[in-house]
Amino acid sequence: MAWRTFYRSFSSRFTRDSYFGMRGLSNHQLSCCVNTLLQTFYATWELGEILDKWEAAAVKEESCNVPLQLKRVLSAMKSDTPPHAPHLAFLHSLNSNRIRLGSQHDADEVFLSILNLLHHQMDDKHLALEIQNLYKISVETCLQCMDCSSVQTLNTYLLSLPLHVKEDHDSLEGCMTSFFEHQELRGIDCCFCAQCEKKTPSKKGLKLLSLPCILSVHLKRFRNSNGDTRKLDCRITFPETIDFSETVKEAFSSDFNQNDYKYTLHAVVVHSGYASCGHYTAYVRQRGSQRWYYADDNYVYQTSWEEVQRSYGGNNSRGTAYMLMYRRGSKEVVQQPQLCG
Repeated sequence: MAWRTFYRSFSSRFTRDSYFGMRGLSNHQLSCCVNTLLQTFYATWELGEILDKWEAAAVKEESCNVPLQLKRVLSAMKSDTPPHAPHLAFLHSLNSNRIRLGSQHDADEVFLSILNLLHHQMDDKHLALEIQNLYKISVETCLQCMDCSSVQTLNTYLLSLPLHVKEDHDSLEGCMTSFFEHQELRGIDCCFCAQCEKKTPSKKGLKLLSLPCILSVHLKRFRNSNGDTRKLDCRITFPETIDFSETVKEAFSSDFNQNDYKYTLHAVVVHSGYASCGHYTAYVRQRGSQRWYYADDNYVYQTSWEEVQRSYGGNNSRGTAYMLMYRRGSKEVVQQPQLCG
């Protein structure tokens, strides 16, 4: 791709040495997906602070332990003099856990797999739960029988909000509104009603019980049709700050008791190319300066919110936003960092 060639021709300007606090990561056997997620984890400083509190006991086959290797690579990314390839051991730990080097991966699937491995491989279960709670979206699923009007409810949680997107112009607010709308389940989608003792047409809906400190949003741009997967490059706008009390006010359960509904964007995972062959990069907001940076494997350079907006998609787009990471708190609050409670 021409734009990528252009940036790499000026590597000395885009490396971490030019911008204190940001580290480029070499691409090893198609590792752009993991490289990009590492940049978002690094920008999510709350995760690093939890891992820093973890004193791992003696671990058998520590090279396969994902949380241990993630702790080391995030620490190396903060250092002024890291090893030549600070993330290579982390890549091999993922490879040992079936996230294979040399393969194309879906960023949201790898993100969820890493969180799952952190939860199961950390010997300090209290800190493992802290990490899970950092991203945990608690929801109430309601299923109402359309024959007898009985209601079944189930409380569960998500670690990433999977949003269906339209094939033409859409927005984050529109995607969220659609996600929380009631759906009618008929025909083969009918659900079993204990009251009627048979499958009946139903209405299904989701309500928010709690929102996390870090809200991960997955824009589902890949569509399966007749055995083929294609990518939607349609335009999807998203704000730098969002107030959920105004955006999805009907989505809150009566048991929702949080007071802070405002979130600020701090990382964007970008996908360029096609469903079968693509490349991942990231926009991340630096913790101290709150400036935006663009990370493409080895190459990192300072950018702007206007540049981030180019990842909305549509015509003349070099890449489209695929995952969004929002931190609870207004932009003004985020500029004075404190660990989310």
